[in-house]
Amino acid sequence: MIEQNAFVLHRRPYRENQQLVDLLTEYDGKVTALVYVGQSKRSIKKGLIQPFLPLSLILKGRGEIKQITQIDAIAKSFELKKHSLFSSFYVNELLIRLLTEHIPCQPLFIQYQATLTALSQGRAIAPQLRLFELALLEELGLSFDFSPVFEHDVKHFHYIAEQGFVPVYDTYQKSSINCFDKSHLQAIAQRETLYKNGVPTEVSNTFKLLMRQVINQLLGNKPLNSRKLFAKKT
Repeated sequence: MIEQNAFVLHRRPYRENQQLVDLLTEYDGKVTALVYVGQSKRSIKKGLIQPFLPLSLILKGRGEIKQITQIDAIAKSFELKKHSLFSSFYVNELLIRLLTEHIPCQPLFIQYQATLTALSQGRAIAPQLRLFELALLEELGLSFDFSPVFEHDVKHFHYIAEQGFVPVYDTYQKSSINCFDKSHLQAIAQRETLYKNGVPTEVSNTFKLLMRQVINQLLGNKPLNSRKLFAKKT
């Protein structure tokens, strides 16, 4: 049992006076844990089991489901509003759906904190989501190999799972599935420079389409509930 930082990704009632909590932890990765919150509506623990609140906790147990034996807030909750809040729920749902439990992923934990910080500061949302999605794919062992977009003398590429970027040589191929502009992909590959200088709209749109294609393939036929929040925006 060690004390570590964590964030609540999702919570749900379990048995009487208990909640089942999905956590992203600093050292253990994604973990499902039980917490006793008591009967009072003013329960301190119940007030701490909230998304986007930086926590310090201790987990106990050897099974798949741990028990939270100690929990404290270590900072104020991130202030997230409207699209920044919706985007944060999207990030949480990605972690719940795609991460395997009990696999340490400290770089992803650090990126998660950086993403919440940026969103709470009102920075442009799209670049922050793309950076997080890239970090998540890298954690899943699915990082992009952009070398073909620099090696082939063509203007467009497809992205095919388990093959990567495939050059497009004819009009039929270009219209049959998602087709990505070579110059946009080259800009995305140089992402450190890209985010220092800002993202051109057309590159941002290509990046979003590429990431959505890859993530949808990982999710299978089960769409993300958090995307519905954007559809309901006023």
